[in-house]
Amino acid sequence: MKDMNFEEYEVGYNIPAKPGMNAADVQTPCLIVDMDVLEENLDKMQKAADQMGVRLRVHGKMHKSADIAKMQIERGACGICCQKVSEAEAFAREGIKDILVSNEVRDPAKIDRLARLPKLGARAIVCVDDIANVADLSAAAQKHGTEIECLVEIDCGAGRCGVTETADVVKIAKAIDAAQGLKFSGIQAYQGAMQHLDRYEDRKEKIDIAVAMVRKAVDALKAEGLECDIVGGGGTGSYYFEGTSGVYNELQCGSYAFMDADYGRILDENGQPISETQFASSLFLLTQVMSHAKPDKAVVDAGLKAQSVDSGLPKVHGIEGVEYVKCSDEHGVIADPEGKLAINQKIRLIPGHCDPTCNVHDWYVLVRGDRVEDVIPVTARGLAY
Repeated sequence: MKDMNFEEYEVGYNIPAKPGMNAADVQTPCLIVDMDVLEENLDKMQKAADQMGVRLRVHGKMHKSADIAKMQIERGACGICCQKVSEAEAFAREGIKDILVSNEVRDPAKIDRLARLPKLGARAIVCVDDIANVADLSAAAQKHGTEIECLVEIDCGAGRCGVTETADVVKIAKAIDAAQGLKFSGIQAYQGAMQHLDRYEDRKEKIDIAVAMVRKAVDALKAEGLECDIVGGGGTGSYYFEGTSGVYNELQCGSYAFMDADYGRILDENGQPISETQFASSLFLLTQVMSHAKPDKAVVDAGLKAQSVDSGLPKVHGIEGVEYVKCSDEHGVIADPEGKLAINQKIRLIPGHCDPTCNVHDWYVLVRGDRVEDVIPVTARGLAY
């Protein structure tokens, strides 16, 4: 973990905990990470990738933490993905050497910054879905004397960025290959729309379409003499499909490390939640009861400003018969019909959506058993430009 001088920080003012503290004394609301569960999740995914014979390029946009990214790389991940140039810069400054901006970069200032990323010691890879983008990337790379690697993005069902026709994939790839300062490195094909379909069969049906599109593109590129070093995609809800496809060679999973309530609902091939059979929740939003004036409701200090509820409300962890039912800016309401909760009781919530929840916090409190093992910064927190 990154060395920090904790003498500069005071618990409850600018940091929620310090290493060595009893976990019961951590200030709320904050993010805590169960290190035993996190390490088990990281080991499981790396082992799965190794057994399938594919690389794991973990998605840093989920945790935005250089320290956690290094844990993943130490286990065998080839590098990271992120979504913004600013995220890539933050990770590169912390020593991450292989970075894919799994998105298009079109703004001239951002392209210029992307071209300077190799000067921070990092491999710079970016997605392209418009041939007009090629000249701008090339000019920036030549200006700074660097190399930008490019993946042609295929829209394989997400309905966002990417081209849908194989002919366009080949056309853009050939332009990249011919451009000075650029290197054609392969294909980006992430089917994000199917990651949260509950049924295993529904996810497989969608990914089969994606695999067919990608295979057709790879074959067409090969016919033109263009080999794909990277054929990337796959997420926590589908990695086993891409990993065994015989086409994809890199997975881009992120949420498996922490898990959230939304991913926890999706089912494996036997109809069981993957949160029970594959990856357990390691990230929690720690909150505390601040009012129980209503006998059937407890009010806690984690509301909208402490989490994202775009994918649903958080789940209360480890306490049966209570449910987080609504929230406002600074308050969360937990239905407590049996009066189980008490004033100042601390409660672990499983966030509805981990990525944007992590983005509103400055720190992770790493807990092992009943002790705080470390406190680490959310390195790229709030970087959105």
